[in-house]
Amino acid sequence: MKARFNASLYLREVKYFLLFLLLFFLVLDVRAQISYSGNVVDALDKKYLEGVSVQISTSSEPVLTNSRGYFNVQATRGDTLVISYLGFLEQRIPLTQERFLFIELQDKARLLPTFEIRSEPYAFRFLNGKLVPIDPNEPESLSRKGQITAGPTGSPTGGFAIYGPISYFSKKARNGREYAKKQAWHARREGYYEVVESDSIRRNLMIKHQLERTEWDQIIINYNQRNQSHEFLDWSKDRVYASLDQFIDREKRWIR
Repeated sequence: MKARFNASLYLREVKYFLLFLLLFFLVLDVRAQISYSGNVVDALDKKYLEGVSVQISTSSEPVLTNSRGYFNVQATRGDTLVISYLGFLEQRIPLTQERFLFIELQDKARLLPTFEIRSEPYAFRFLNGKLVPIDPNEPESLSRKGQITAGPTGSPTGGFAIYGPISYFSKKARNGREYAKKQAWHARREGYYEVVESDSIRRNLMIKHQLERTEWDQIIINYNQRNQSHEFLDWSKDRVYASLDQFIDREKRWIR
């Protein structure tokens, strides 16, 4: 006796199979490491920076930019890219679907004000982090707006004078405000950094949950992805620890 072919049952099984494949590839796409590349330049003059350290926050192996400021790293979406260079402000960039990054680093010295020191017979100018002599034949500007001058100001004993306010709208002032914003943002994430970047906490949680290092790295990536909406702003260290501990307990069954 031949079995009757059930078309509706067959179509339903095919639908479930295709749905399973779709979910499988979606999960694979989220977890798979992909290539992120880009260029790092000086924010002021746009020149390429060579030797900049580019590192995934969960990895101990940084890569260095070449003579064209180029880098290429293998990372996972949701991880954090840490860019650091001596004398420049560090940047932390959460990785998204954008695969090529153009990164501008701000020189710390260029956030300092420009000023002049004059004490006969010497005259120096502090500009972009460097103290350079002033040419005695240099014509004196008719306007002293924005200058800070130490030295003779009409008095035989010398003195100190500020000629005009430093413009609030100057590029240097804008960079200073942007730097202050970044510092404030990082300060609000201090509880997160104290937990995630602590070697002792990592070891304790790995032992508690019996995790391998690769499993830990994957869990941190997933943890960052799940919490992108608030970025742990104003979370205390204890709150981040408790949240991560609970997350690991739920997540570890899916990575094995």
